[in-house]
Amino acid sequence: MKTKKIAKKPTILILIAAICFVGLGFVEDYSHSPSEENSQGSPITIGQTAPELSFEDPEGNIRNLSDLKGKVVLIDFWASWCRPCRAANPHVVNTYNKYKDVKFKSGKGFEVFSVSLDQAKSSWVAAIKKDGLVWENHVSDLKAWKSAGAATYNVNSIPATFLLDGDGVIIAKNLNGARLDAALEKMRK
Repeated sequence: MKTKKIAKKPTILILIAAICFVGLGFVEDYSHSPSEENSQGSPITIGQTAPELSFEDPEGNIRNLSDLKGKVVLIDFWASWCRPCRAANPHVVNTYNKYKDVKFKSGKGFEVFSVSLDQAKSSWVAAIKKDGLVWENHVSDLKAWKSAGAATYNVNSIPATFLLDGDGVIIAKNLNGARLDAALEKMRK
């Protein structure tokens, strides 16, 4: 009897281990988390020139991040389904309205370049309207976590933000609320 129980325990352990490995594969296949490095093969760091983002806006027009050179820019990765993103939106709107015409040491004016990780265009557009996101630069490839922009910037959680100076150089990451306002105040002339 003892021999049979000992023989069954390794079989059960092997079965549990197999289930765990299959489960890990399932999580990897469906989590849609982007890689740790951008498409150029290096991490995104403060002090580097921001990689280009070029996607369609809700009307189908291509908007390029590089077109905003000369302005201080907040790249804001978000989605309509993301509660923390939606909770942060009123402050981003207030910050945009406060700084959009300000002259900074390294740029004139403040812009927001919103990159949505939505899949449904209707949800994305409805959230822009409902949250009063008044700036023009809303883009998405509608690929959720498989978004090329999220992969390029190593975004694995949202909201995620990158603050650029007027030369398009990343000067801060993941600023929100009062920290964003403080950074912008330091950049004023």
